[in-house]
Amino acid sequence: MRVTTTAKSAVPSIALILAVTGPAAALTDEAPVRTAAIPRHTADVRIDESAPVITRVSVLIHAPLHTIRKVQTDVANWSSWQPDVDVVVKDTPGRLRPGSVFRWSTEGLDITSTVKQVDHGKRLVWGGPAQGITAVHVWTFTATRNGVLVHTEESWTGDPVLADQAALQAALDNSLHSWVDNLEHEAETRAAG
Repeated sequence: MRVTTTAKSAVPSIALILAVTGPAAALTDEAPVRTAAIPRHTADVRIDESAPVITRVSVLIHAPLHTIRKVQTDVANWSSWQPDVDVVVKDTPGRLRPGSVFRWSTEGLDITSTVKQVDHGKRLVWGGPAQGITAVHVWTFTATRNGVLVHTEESWTGDPVLADQAALQAALDNSLHSWVDNLEHEAETRAAG
């Protein structure tokens, strides 16, 4: 079962869109927030509901929750199952936790992500800057009788998003659809093996 709240689109690479929009070239990325600066959250971290670009996608994956969680949180090995991810460097050793930082590249876009919230087996949130875009990416995992319902939603804000909202909406839609498809395939393959 796949539930989507956005249309799947074929789009040019995110880096090409950013290059064309112009404002991204003038902006610099912020330095990642380090562990000591991350407060403990008492409520769930959410996407920016007022952001000009938001995508939500859900998929039912027929694999155990621990398998899905292991695939998703092993950021250093994303490129082994996500063809669009070129490089991942984990700056913070150990298990993902609030304040963990990882840098990665996809579709020609260099991203620095900081983990904002971890509720093991239920919720994972990261976000950060990439060429003038500020993203918040939320993942939730709900065990069901037939598998695990994986829901993801992401918001994008920033000058490049305002400069070409339609193209960047299509880029994020395409990116998250590919991500859940790849996560589903990898987790179900591991569970069957």
